[in-house]
Amino acid sequence: MMFRRLLPAVPGSRVLLSLAGGVMAVAMTAASGFATPSTHTRQVSMTKDIAYAPAQPADSQGHLLDLYVPRSSRPVPLVIFSAGSAWMADNGRQGADKVAAELNPYGFAVAGVSIRSSSQAKFPAQLHDIKGAIRWLRAHAKTYNLDPRRFAIMGDSSGGWTAAMAGVTGDIPALEGDVGVRGPSSAVQAALPFYPPTDFSQMDAHMLDNCTFFNTALGLTGCHGDARSPESLLLGCPIDDCPDKVAAANPLTYVGGRRTPPFMIFHGEQDPLVPYHQGRLLRDALASAGDEVRFVSFPHAGHGPLFDMLSDPGTRKDAYEETSRGGHTTPPRPVTPSWQTIVTFLEAQLRPSAR
Repeated sequence: MMFRRLLPAVPGSRVLLSLAGGVMAVAMTAASGFATPSTHTRQVSMTKDIAYAPAQPADSQGHLLDLYVPRSSRPVPLVIFSAGSAWMADNGRQGADKVAAELNPYGFAVAGVSIRSSSQAKFPAQLHDIKGAIRWLRAHAKTYNLDPRRFAIMGDSSGGWTAAMAGVTGDIPALEGDVGVRGPSSAVQAALPFYPPTDFSQMDAHMLDNCTFFNTALGLTGCHGDARSPESLLLGCPIDDCPDKVAAANPLTYVGGRRTPPFMIFHGEQDPLVPYHQGRLLRDALASAGDEVRFVSFPHAGHGPLFDMLSDPGTRKDAYEETSRGGHTTPPRPVTPSWQTIVTFLEAQLRPSAR
């Protein structure tokens, strides 16, 4: 996740700790087009270190992806996963094997995608990278038995930002960039951002403990507005000095006026790194535009981690969900998020007839 390697674990604090069964197999269900768990081993084809574009710089891993595809007699839907690193590392593939272990048994392929770090390239390079990966996967869908009409994207923290940006900017010509294959669509059919940064300019006003923990953890003095903050390094300028770049990197900028795929957003209310308000901003923008969005809040969770949000009882305690569609929002309702929650959402959005 975004800051995991940057933060020391502190005994006795769930928030800080959050910072820091068996092999399932499946049989295809003809009625739904998706897999359901079975007692027989499901074979998975794993291909690593695929270059979706030439390395840039030459020794970087930012244009590599790993692919995990369950055996199927027909093309399977794909979940693209990119992990967070505060944009400080090109290790977005990290954790994709664990995501695949949860989703492959249900008939979903998983691609772990790395994008370039902020030290290797400045925004919008990272958006161009993920779009280049999506286009490459569509261009090679037949080779890997993927259904190019059924792509979803998922990520946590800065990877959640990547998922959100890809979700709201599909096929916008000015944002496509020139990374890798051109021609295929860069649009996805569903997006699942976990605790994503959204509007960098509003982060500091909603930080817990007046940003003390964040500053200490990263050796800063000016919170996200610091010239050395992850967001400032991504944009190549202190965020307070370049509002146009901040707006361009804000997924809210692209909501409204065009079709946006369904979103499912997850955010902890005790997040000391990416304030909970950031996830709610994205939820509110999508809901106001009449788009479909599910927002899962975790009153006791900090900065994830993603896997605890889907399995740990303490992290999931008192979680609740709000759903909006067509301008109508349902009242919050208690939920216990799990990988089955993810599977159910994906099955609803990536039906065989999805476009």
